[in-house]
Amino acid sequence: MSNTLKKYYLEKVRPVLKEQFNYTNVHEIPTITKVVINRGLGSAGGNSKSLENSLNEIAMICGQRPILNSSKKAIAGFSIREGMPVGMSVTLRGPKMYDFLERIINLALPRIRDFQGISSSSFDKRGNYSIGLNEQLMFPEIEFDKIDAVRGMDITIVTTAKTDKEALVLLRELGMPFEKK
Repeated sequence: MSNTLKKYYLEKVRPVLKEQFNYTNVHEIPTITKVVINRGLGSAGGNSKSLENSLNEIAMICGQRPILNSSKKAIAGFSIREGMPVGMSVTLRGPKMYDFLERIINLALPRIRDFQGISSSSFDKRGNYSIGLNEQLMFPEIEFDKIDAVRGMDITIVTTAKTDKEALVLLRELGMPFEKK
C-alpha cells in the first residue's frame, strides 16, 4: 500500500506547522507516533465465541491481531475472576498506523449517521487525542450480517505535540473532521 497520508504529512502538513508555530528545527514539528485501539469486553469475556468474534473484528479493522488484557484480580460484584479476559488492545505504528488513520478519516467517520464532526475537546493536556466509537459498523470491512453484537471501541492518537493546540492543528491539517463551532 502506498502511504498517501504520510506523503501528504511530509509534503503539505509539515511546512504549514513549521510556519504557523515558528519551529527552527524539523524535529520540533509534531508528528503522530502511534494509534492505540482498545475494546472492553464486558460480558463477552466469559463467552469464547463472542470473544473470538470480537478479536476477528478488531483484526479486520486494524490489519493486526489484538492482544487480550486479563484481569489482575477477582471482583465478585462484576463476576470477574483473576486472569479472565476483560479487554483487548492493538498498537499501530508506521505504515499500518497511517493506513488506519486514512481509512478512519476518509471512510469510517463519514459513514456515521448524522455525522457533524468529532469533538475538538477530547485532547488530554499532552497533545494526545481520544475518540470513542459506539459501533463497529462504520468500518467497511465489517459486514452487517456477520456481527453477533454491536460493540464500541476507543481510539487514541498519540502525538509528539507539546500542547493541545499544536495537536489540533496537526490533526485538522491531516483531514480529521472536527465539528464546526
